[in-house]
Amino acid sequence: MKRFIFLFVVILLFANCQNKKPAFVKVSGKNFMIDGKPYYFMGTNFWYGAILGSKGKDGNRERLIKELDLMKSIGISNVRVLLGADGAVDQPFLVTPTLQTAAGKYNDDLLDGLDFLLSEMSKRQMVAVIFLNNSWEWSGGYGQYLNWNGYGNIPNPHVEPNTWNDFQKFVSQYYNCNKCLEQFKNHIKFIVERKNNYTGKNYADDPTIMTWEIGNEPRPFGKENFQSFKNYINEISAYIKSLDKNHLVTTGSEGAIGSEDSYELFEEIHAGKDVDYLTMHIWPKNWSWLDVKDIQGSLQKSIVNTLDYMHKHIEIARKLNKPIVMEEFGLPRDFHGYSLTEKTTCRDKYYKTVFDLVVLHSISNDVLAGNNFWAFSGSGRNVANQIYWKKGDDYLGDPPGEEQGLNSVFDSDSTIDLIKKYASLIQK
Repeated sequence: MKRFIFLFVVILLFANCQNKKPAFVKVSGKNFMIDGKPYYFMGTNFWYGAILGSKGKDGNRERLIKELDLMKSIGISNVRVLLGADGAVDQPFLVTPTLQTAAGKYNDDLLDGLDFLLSEMSKRQMVAVIFLNNSWEWSGGYGQYLNWNGYGNIPNPHVEPNTWNDFQKFVSQYYNCNKCLEQFKNHIKFIVERKNNYTGKNYADDPTIMTWEIGNEPRPFGKENFQSFKNYINEISAYIKSLDKNHLVTTGSEGAIGSEDSYELFEEIHAGKDVDYLTMHIWPKNWSWLDVKDIQGSLQKSIVNTLDYMHKHIEIARKLNKPIVMEEFGLPRDFHGYSLTEKTTCRDKYYKTVFDLVVLHSISNDVLAGNNFWAFSGSGRNVANQIYWKKGDDYLGDPPGEEQGLNSVFDSDSTIDLIKKYASLIQK
C-alpha cells in the first residue's frame, strides 16, 4: 500500500509539473516578476535572430540553435530582437531580407523565422523583447513609412550628399503623418494576433515574449515635436495594450540623450499607465565620451559619464516606481579594430561597470532590473579587409551601415567569460 501511495504521489507531481503553464513576465511596482519572484537578468541584443530562423536562403537554423545554446550556457536569459525590417531590398545599408516588403505585405519566410526563433527560445526558458519599429535607417522604420506615404526618397545618411541632419529632419515628419501611424498600427495588429506555426500559440498568449517595444530609439527629432512625440508614445502603448493584456510594453528610448537632452521629457514618456518600464542606452563613442584614437586613455571618462547617466535615469525610475533596463551599450576593441585577434580589455572593463550595478540592484531589490549588451555575434565571422556587410556574409551584431565587428561580441572573446561570471552573480 505504501509503495502504491508513493507511486501515486510521484505520478501526481509529474502531472502537475507537465501541466504547469510557463509564466509571463509581469511588473509589480519597481520589479519584474515571474511566478511571484523578482526577475533580474543578463541579456543581449540579437537583432537578426528571426532572419537566422528563416527557412529561406538567408536563414541558418543550425547557426541559430548553436547561438541560443551558447547564450543559455553563459546565463543569457533575455534577448532583444528586431521584429523585421521594412522596405524594398535594393536600398543601400538596409537589413535584408525585409519582413514588410511594402506596407502590409509580408515575407512569409521571415514570419516563419520569427516563429521558429520564439519556439527555440521557449525550449531554453529564454524571453524576447521585440522592437516593432526603428527611428534609424538600417531597418527601414520611420523613413520607410514616410516614403510609402508620398514624402519622397529617404535621404540615407550613408550616401553622399545626404547628412545625418538631412535624415533626422526627414524622419521628424513621422509623428504627424496620420497614414504612417495607421499603417504602423495595422502592422502591430497583424503581428500580435499571429499564431506561431511551431507552438500553435497566438503571439498574444506566448510567455516567451516578454515585451513589445514601440521602437528602437524613438526620438522627437526636434523640440517642436515634443507634444506629438508624447502623444505617439501614449497612443501606441495604449493600442498595444488594447490588443494584448498579457505582455509588457516599453518605449525603447535611449534616455535623455534621445529626448533632446530633456530628463523631463524622458520621464513623461514613461509615466503613462500603458508603459510598464523604462529603458536607457549608452554609446560612449557616438556621444564623444570615448576617444577612438586613445581608447585606454579615455576609458575612465566614459565610465564616469556612464555611471552618472545611469544613476540619473535610475532616480527617475525610482520616482515612477517602475523597473528600468540598460538595454543597449557597447564599446569597440582596444584599438578600434575589427579583427578577432585584437583584445577587448577596455570593453570588458566597461561592461564590468554596468554588470556590477545590475548585480548590486539585484541583491538590494532595486529598480535596475537587467541589461542587454550590444551585441551578440557568437560564431559569426566578419570578412578580412572588408568594412561593411555584403549579401552572403554572416550576420553580426553590427547592422549593415556599421563596421562589421565594431561592437560585436564573438564566441572567442574574453567578454564571454565575463558575461558568464556576472550572469551567475545576478540574483534571479
